[in-house]
Amino acid sequence: MNQPTHKGSSQPQPVSVDSPSIGVVQSAGIMSAAVLLSRVTGLGREMFLARLFGAGMEFEAYRLGFLIPNLARDLFAEGALSSAFVPTFTETLATKGKQAAARLSNLVTTAVILVVGGICLLGVVFAPQLVGLFPGFQLVPGKTELAVHLTRIMFPFLLLVALAAQVMGVLNSCNQFGIPALASSFFNITSVVFGFVFGFWAGPWIGMMPIEGMAWGVVLGGALQFACQLPSYYEKGFSFRLAWDPSHPGLRHIIRLMGPAILGGAAVQINVMMNTSFATYLQDPVRGANGPVSWLTWAFRFMQLPIGLFGVALASATLPSITRSFVSGNQDEFRRTLSRSLAVVFLLTVPSSIGLVVLGRQMISAIYEGGKFDAYDTQQTALALSCYAVGLAGYAGVKILNPAFYALKDSRTPMMISMASVLINFVAASAMLRWASFGHSTLALTTSTVALFNFIALFWILRNRIGGVYGRDLASSTGRVALAAVGMGVLTAMLQLGVEAWLGQSRLSSIVALAVCIPAGVSVFYGACRLLQVPELELAVSGVVAPFRRYLGRRSA
Repeated sequence: MNQPTHKGSSQPQPVSVDSPSIGVVQSAGIMSAAVLLSRVTGLGREMFLARLFGAGMEFEAYRLGFLIPNLARDLFAEGALSSAFVPTFTETLATKGKQAAARLSNLVTTAVILVVGGICLLGVVFAPQLVGLFPGFQLVPGKTELAVHLTRIMFPFLLLVALAAQVMGVLNSCNQFGIPALASSFFNITSVVFGFVFGFWAGPWIGMMPIEGMAWGVVLGGALQFACQLPSYYEKGFSFRLAWDPSHPGLRHIIRLMGPAILGGAAVQINVMMNTSFATYLQDPVRGANGPVSWLTWAFRFMQLPIGLFGVALASATLPSITRSFVSGNQDEFRRTLSRSLAVVFLLTVPSSIGLVVLGRQMISAIYEGGKFDAYDTQQTALALSCYAVGLAGYAGVKILNPAFYALKDSRTPMMISMASVLINFVAASAMLRWASFGHSTLALTTSTVALFNFIALFWILRNRIGGVYGRDLASSTGRVALAAVGMGVLTAMLQLGVEAWLGQSRLSSIVALAVCIPAGVSVFYGACRLLQVPELELAVSGVVAPFRRYLGRRSA
């Protein structure tokens, strides 16, 4: 094992195959494969919707109806609940055994049903007031009323996904990552299947609009996302039993963490929702009031692929590991695992960010363009995607840092930084839209800038809190990655221009450009990282390959 060097060294330290970091990255590799499938099916779902409805009133009303419960899901179910529940459950499991952990899980389940069920009921009742937070929708007759109706249909999705998030937390604490990550793939597939059946096949017979059927598909897909994890949950020896003990110390600790955790993880989601509200006032010269919301939605949905693959997967794998390090008092292992996780995030997100800027239009064209989604939609969505891509490292890095604070039993710091980020975003976005004639891309760029601020502030505070995070090694590795990524970007830009000079701008040329540029770019980036001796390269490769070797039974003795 390497000796601690967090005070800095001139050369990055090699990664031992016995390092705790490799276990984290291997777990993240398994989860990333599942998340990849989830994000791909999610893009397929969005492609289906884009081609059926385009950037029109129905789709934007549907997106708003889904955005409200989905925001609550991000903040509460998959955000605060997971961040507060996983460290507490992991600590209980490690120190008090499975029986105590199972009781804590049942107490949380009961609380989720009561609290989130009540929130769903309130959401249905006060849907007009919630949609009223987006007054720009009133510029299009009937748009607000349709959004209210769809919001009421989809709000119960929140309870189903909250229960799914809790089961996912239990399984992740037991070092099972694949099935929970695959669960959202079941949601993406079944929501489209059920939506199509209800909206297009049975809709004319039962008086249901196509977009209404898609809303019911969301609810049924959420039910399957929860149900598909239950066999693994029962296999681990857990079961659902209603239990209530508000004085239980574990439950009280989770509740204390969740309030600040909701606000601590809220910056990106609140900023996206806030900027969606700003976008409802924008008047595009071609599409008018219908367009900016859709373009921002499609672009950020595309961003969910790298965020999920690199940020969420690594964060889910890192949280139980650093919690165990903290509980055992091994602070150096805590620092090293956190540092390696951040280094791997930068290794993956920096080239991805450049790739999205260079090839964003080709990606959007290849995936979305067709039906009611035309070349103008491609252009505007790609512009928003390029601006969102600027903050990719920040989005993913925050996914690592927030849980690290929760493992240290500090939920106040992420909360304060998050609220500052929301305030900065509001001031910057409103000023730009009021005093300059910028369009929807400005809102995406503002969100990215604030995400980077959020990450830098959290990193600086955490570094001082734990006495360093092997900062010189991390900076050296990140600098080498950035240099390799710039070389990759130059090459892919040249190849992309060559393909367009040959075939012109069309969907076919976009597909050919991606087929040529992506393999070439990945090869150049990998070769440059090897040449520059980026230590996390082998860590990432080992973390991804080793699980499959074990699965195939080919690992050497």
